[in-house]
Amino acid sequence: MKASASLSPLLDEIRACTHCKGLPLGPRPIVRAAAGSRIVIVSQAPGTKAHASGIPWDDASGDRLRAWLSVTKEALLDAGQFAIVPMGFCYPGKAPSGDAPPRAECAPLWHPRLLPLLTDVRLILLIGAYAQARYLGEERKETLTATVRAFADYAPRFVPLPHPSPRNAIWRAKNPWFEAECVPVLQSKVRTALVLP
Repeated sequence: MKASASLSPLLDEIRACTHCKGLPLGPRPIVRAAAGSRIVIVSQAPGTKAHASGIPWDDASGDRLRAWLSVTKEALLDAGQFAIVPMGFCYPGKAPSGDAPPRAECAPLWHPRLLPLLTDVRLILLIGAYAQARYLGEERKETLTATVRAFADYAPRFVPLPHPSPRNAIWRAKNPWFEAECVPVLQSKVRTALVLP
């Protein structure tokens, strides 16, 4: 069976998931993928704006992420180019200092079924500590900052990134090396993965 044939019903199953019925805004799984997706973005979970619109990265965080990647909104939402596979597919609610963590059961439930069906992946972007914990495991450094700074250690498959949220403005101000050193390399990797000029 072709991956594309088995992917479509799985995406329908994910989008219909009500596993976490007790979420503050209710379940509304947000995922995008195609068998030929070139880059996978593994992030935390949708925010309230994405929950309302059903469009991933439909907020200021998405604006910054697209700037880091040097891609348009249309490109980011093109499943043939980018698969968007959060650690939690639904908005998890609020916590004292921002959004709550992604639901712990979501990634183990869906990622092992979904990712093997993406047969042309060239690059996986790991946004935030939750994604890095799952996919880098013991290879992570002692902090997110150290992990991101050591991004070359995870090549060619993974690129660890901080979250592009406006809440991380202080982190970016304290770590100017990220946009000076990491972002140009990231953009080059994205161009290569997507076969852009």
